[in-house]
Amino acid sequence: MSFPRQVAAAFGCISIVSSYPLYTYGTIEIFHAAIVGAVLATVNVLLGYAAIEHSFNKSATVFLKVVIGGMGIRMFGLAGILVLLIKVAMLNVVALVGSMGIFYVVFLMLEVLYINKKVNLRQQ
Repeated sequence: MSFPRQVAAAFGCISIVSSYPLYTYGTIEIFHAAIVGAVLATVNVLLGYAAIEHSFNKSATVFLKVVIGGMGIRMFGLAGILVLLIKVAMLNVVALVGSMGIFYVVFLMLEVLYINKKVNLRQQ
């Protein structure tokens, strides 16, 4: 299964599992904040995927600069967006950060497994 499909499958599974508690116990504001957090994490992982695909067949130095540097840029960007969403849009902090954190951890695991798979395929 391709990486974007894995991301879509994980997004769907987490969304299905979390929909009941959000619907039952959450307010519309919490629901909106959770959706925004999920979308932020998804965009983040897809940007990471693009960086990996762009730099994978280049030298190890270029690959590390693009992937690690891109990770730093994405983290600062996410932090800035989070501050704006919390201070300006006044989204629910717990729902926003919680959903982004859950999706981020799952997507990070998928990303590490994807890089490992690509490295193993290259070595064969």
